[in-house]
Amino acid sequence: MPKTYISQATRRTQSSRAVAEELQIPVSSRTDAKMLIGRREWFSLPDLGVDIVTAKVDTGAYTSSLHAHDIESFEKGGEEWVRFVSYSHHGEAVHCEAPLVQRKKIKSSTGQGRERMIIKTVVRLVGGFEWDVLFSLADRSVMKCPLLIGRRALSGYFVVDTQASHLFGNISSLTGHSHHKRK
Repeated sequence: MPKTYISQATRRTQSSRAVAEELQIPVSSRTDAKMLIGRREWFSLPDLGVDIVTAKVDTGAYTSSLHAHDIESFEKGGEEWVRFVSYSHHGEAVHCEAPLVQRKKIKSSTGQGRERMIIKTVVRLVGGFEWDVLFSLADRSVMKCPLLIGRRALSGYFVVDTQASHLFGNISSLTGHSHHKRK
């Protein structure tokens, strides 16, 4: 039986500037209170058990999205929860559970609106900066990046450098392994 991870939200209490200085992360000179992030970055979703995953940082998308399949809602402790399967960067299936925040109609990149389940979980960047992000659960299996970080998640923390990738670090600095393709 695969291990199931249950999301428990935590909240960062320090300002993004203080965290950036502590972690020695580049800070934009134009807006000194915001960290500089690349168009692609490595993240983990610790409360869901996803150790490392590549994400596309997309200022054109309002809502963030996480690749998931076998999505189903259930009741737990009188609240609606959702369970689903996602994948780490190494292609390992991760069985996840999280409280359902809401159901929302979201327009995909093709312009089609579909109702999706929304969860809230902690996202961690290389170096340790973490914050709560709302994710819609969707089949992103045909996309290069299983994780999409939208404007809502970036707001207040980051300025995006669209010409740079992995400003917070490389996968090999996290795992000691070279880049692998996910399944």
